[in-house]
Amino acid sequence: MTDGGRSLKAPIDVIGDVHGQYDKLVALLRHLRYHDTGGCWRHPDRTAVFVGDLIDRGPRQAATVDLVRRMVDAGAARCILGNHEFNAIAWATPDPERPGEHLRRHTPANCHQHEAFLREVEGTSRYGEIIAWFKTLPLWLDLGEVRIVHACWHQASMDVIQPSMGPGQTLTEELIVLGSRKEEPAYRAIENICKGPELELPDGIVFTDRDGKKRSEFRIAWWQQDLSTFRRAARVPNEDDLQLIPDLPLPAASVADRYVGPPVMFGHYWFDGPPAVISDRFACLDYSAANQGPLVAYRWDGESKLSSVKLAWV
Repeated sequence: MTDGGRSLKAPIDVIGDVHGQYDKLVALLRHLRYHDTGGCWRHPDRTAVFVGDLIDRGPRQAATVDLVRRMVDAGAARCILGNHEFNAIAWATPDPERPGEHLRRHTPANCHQHEAFLREVEGTSRYGEIIAWFKTLPLWLDLGEVRIVHACWHQASMDVIQPSMGPGQTLTEELIVLGSRKEEPAYRAIENICKGPELELPDGIVFTDRDGKKRSEFRIAWWQQDLSTFRRAARVPNEDDLQLIPDLPLPAASVADRYVGPPVMFGHYWFDGPPAVISDRFACLDYSAANQGPLVAYRWDGESKLSSVKLAWV
């Protein structure tokens, strides 16, 4: 693919973060009327698009990757890169400047996050093969009338890494290294695209994320119309935490990054409650499938305005 995804046409089914939940994925594909034909799940008229984060957390890591990869190889699906796939690549890649180290440090915290995947495949012949396949996944798809990205369509960040990318918005070895160095612009760019833009909280405020980690930064709910204050812009795991965030004006530079363009579908943000689109321009498809939530898909048929009636889940 060299056209940023524009060769992919409706109808498509955009599927949220799977995180190793193989059984939920099979159930969703059946619900969407895909059929296992010769070892590959296919639909006679539609193409599946996965928003990334196939791995970590869930009980069946390799089976999930195998299922999606067979669909992609057969032309029955496309898959973009999530932050967990990028982390897996960096975990497996030796640091060229620090002998004995890897681009993603093998710390206890990083190991814990990656534990389910490593337990299944690390040290096997499959490991290198899967990591190599992750490197072929694009970071985003622009279909013209709709866009698909793992966390945030952040044009300024895309412009930063575009000169270092491979064909079809894929990683290069150079970009993998640059994207793992906190001092490099590419690091923040990939973070924005795969994890969403974050902002430092004022006055030493911290909150606890879903993994129990204390954080002094919060994710910006970049899809919101009103990003005028810290509290209005914040996306935090617990609504009670919003009361800890001051209702002070957001820095002008952050407000200037407001998205302009066609509808965007993404994952990553662990929404809860009954699945629904955010608006007719934005749909998050991550409803915590790895934590007892549903696995959600959006059935896009070319419409210019997104609608909750097009969502399906198991």
